[in-house]
Amino acid sequence: MNKTIIYQGVDGAYSHLACQKLFPNSKLISSNSFFDSMQAVEKGEATYAVIPIENSSAGRVEEIYRLIPKMQLNIIQEHFEPINHSLMALKGVKIDELETVASHPQALAQCARNIKKLNLKPVEKFDTAGSAKELLESQDKTQGAIASTLAANIYNLDILDENFSDFNGNVTRFIILSREQFIPKFEVDKLYITSLVFSVKNIPAALYKALGGFATNGIDLIKIESYSDIGSVYSTQFHIDLYGHIEEKRLKLALEELKFFSEELKIIGVYERNSHRDIM
Repeated sequence: MNKTIIYQGVDGAYSHLACQKLFPNSKLISSNSFFDSMQAVEKGEATYAVIPIENSSAGRVEEIYRLIPKMQLNIIQEHFEPINHSLMALKGVKIDELETVASHPQALAQCARNIKKLNLKPVEKFDTAGSAKELLESQDKTQGAIASTLAANIYNLDILDENFSDFNGNVTRFIILSREQFIPKFEVDKLYITSLVFSVKNIPAALYKALGGFATNGIDLIKIESYSDIGSVYSTQFHIDLYGHIEEKRLKLALEELKFFSEELKIIGVYERNSHRDIM
């Protein structure tokens, strides 16, 4: 089956780079928003969406946590992509000819020390690869861009500094979303992550009681995110990532307890734990 993979952003975005590594022989298409990417998968117009969900420097992408419960999609895999910012300019331009540098605000913040060293004025743009594309279109020899090396290659720009970030180790966690549910068979020698969303019943200490089953059954929670439903300050949803597979007895027991105190519970993914977590 020929797969079509969709991501948000323009060609050369870090999401594009992640797609190339994950699906090297597939058709890659871009979209204008996370919603458009996810909707394309839901409608069957794309096989998978590769979506950034959190960054080691910038934190969570809150929009994704609000979108996932509203769509009939499943997390089938996680991927960690190192984010390496490069300084680039038009062909033939030297670094001392630059006066400004453009990129996404987060990329500018992550390169702030090096930008200051060069006495450049930062210019905020919608995304990293978009700043590289705009630079090619503008032909402004006094402006540089901060983006991926892939963006430099696509837009025919010279890389002036391939490692322009102030610090190493910046990583984005991506999730791969599918319309089809795929739960890997449980194998005792493998590690798994289960992702779920739920809302608790309107009773005293409901969240404390709902989470109690994880503690008593020895389930490690990786993260818990909370957010209010749009239009209400009282209705709260929770997103949990935990270590375990739903076929494990201990997790079955914990989920039974969670269901008892939950108004709504939805498993949104069971997938293998990425080995990158071993070096985090």
